[in-house]
Amino acid sequence: MDRAIRQLFAPARTFAHVLSSTPRGARLARLLAVAELRSWGVPQDLTERAELVVAELAANAVLHGSPPGRRVRLVLVYDPPARRLRVEVTDARGGLAPPPHATAAEPDALRTGGRGLSLVTALVDHWDVVPHPHGGKTVRAVLSERTPRT
Repeated sequence: MDRAIRQLFAPARTFAHVLSSTPRGARLARLLAVAELRSWGVPQDLTERAELVVAELAANAVLHGSPPGRRVRLVLVYDPPARRLRVEVTDARGGLAPPPHATAAEPDALRTGGRGLSLVTALVDHWDVVPHPHGGKTVRAVLSERTPRT
């Protein structure tokens, strides 16, 4: 049996990178995510939505989730057959899970923060927060390719 067996399904692609818990680290998370997704041939719509999600989750991890001197971990997992991308951002501060939805009784147009997770909610299929085994927490978001409207 010397014949090669053709692979029926493309394997899931995985990318993981540890970044500094600084604004520069959050910016780098976004840039690395976009570069990796493009190199995998992920459709543009999914890449653009993922860029915004990574930017928000990484910024939140830097601002609220990691004490100075700690690191933030970015993980991307793309499953081509399922046309699904999972984004994970892990920070060092546990017990501070963000609320699942922003709850503002009266939106304030001049407010400079607090809308990020609402944006994430609008862009992803679902997201959640799980404790990280070594301390801290991981915010996971799942995005699927959107079918074109006919």
